[in-house]
Amino acid sequence: MGDLNLFPLYLSLRVAFTATLLSMIIGLPIAYYLSKSKGKIVDFIDTLVTLPVVLPPTVLGYYLLVLLGRQSFIGQFLERKFNIMIVFTPTGAIIAAMIVSIPFMIKTTRAAFLDINPDILNAARVLGRTEINIFFKIMIPISWRGIVSGIALSFSRSLGDFGTTLMVAGNIPYRTTTMPIAIYDALISGNRELANLLVLIMTLISITVLFIINRLEKKIIKGRL
Repeated sequence: MGDLNLFPLYLSLRVAFTATLLSMIIGLPIAYYLSKSKGKIVDFIDTLVTLPVVLPPTVLGYYLLVLLGRQSFIGQFLERKFNIMIVFTPTGAIIAAMIVSIPFMIKTTRAAFLDINPDILNAARVLGRTEINIFFKIMIPISWRGIVSGIALSFSRSLGDFGTTLMVAGNIPYRTTTMPIAIYDALISGNRELANLLVLIMTLISITVLFIINRLEKKIIKGRL
């Protein structure tokens, strides 16, 4: 117990919460667009959305390094103009976690949007509702269960990411070491007691998050009956 360092837990929760919030902000409009549009462009965007799920984490991390590293145009611009560095920082960990988790948000929410009866949306348009109003006042409330599921999956994926985060953020003690990386370090160093404790903490957090979301869903359903 004396070896227990709570910083990785704090950082992992911070990264997961922030990445999930960003996944919602960015993912909901993308899911809306994919649900209402058709064509080759939509298929291409859908392919890009799914890509982080099938790519090996090291490959995805390498692409992010090339895109955001200090030698890239974006990396040089941010460092020169705003003195912002992304790689080997907590910001890099958040971006990595968001990239690997946002497909779950988009896919789940898109499926929920597609389940909405088109007659409801068409009736709202006939009544003069704008698309923005329809999105926030009709589609979001109807699809809340799918959105909640997407949030849960995104949070869990962000919390447990290892490979991509390690590639982009590295393993700097008290700076970029998340819980999965701390577990790996404990195993490599032969500290199985610490590794078991960290694994137990991660498991309990995941179970707690899923339990709370399931209870929330049941309460909302009960309240609507």
